[in-house]
Amino acid sequence: MGGYGRSMSPSRFDLVTLDGDTAVLGRFWAAALGLVELQREDVDRWIVLGDADGTRRIGLQRGRPVAGSIHLDIRCEVGAFAAEVQRLLALGAVLDRDVRHEPYGSIANLSDPQGNRFDLCAYEPSPES
Repeated sequence: MGGYGRSMSPSRFDLVTLDGDTAVLGRFWAAALGLVELQREDVDRWIVLGDADGTRRIGLQRGRPVAGSIHLDIRCEVGAFAAEVQRLLALGAVLDRDVRHEPYGSIANLSDPQGNRFDLCAYEPSPES
């Protein structure tokens, strides 16, 4: 994956509401996205992850997500997909169903160590590319 933060615009900051132990979630998502923990507030209710230079990239907020309100997709290169699935599993992710290989790419439906669902996606280049 090579570091989630390096591919994003410096002005972008995403907030994700997760259910569970923020200490566990902070470690998992920092490792999964290649980021570092920058800030922890309000008795660990709020954790900010970012680049080593201090650029804020994603905020994790403890709370009950509203069903259907958040869908987190993590993208990787097609050639790195199998290794990324294994890396995320080694970090504590759980594969929720069999990996799918569709004409448009490969999808792994996963959950983090606290049961929050996310997808790892490796999209095939479009014919126009």
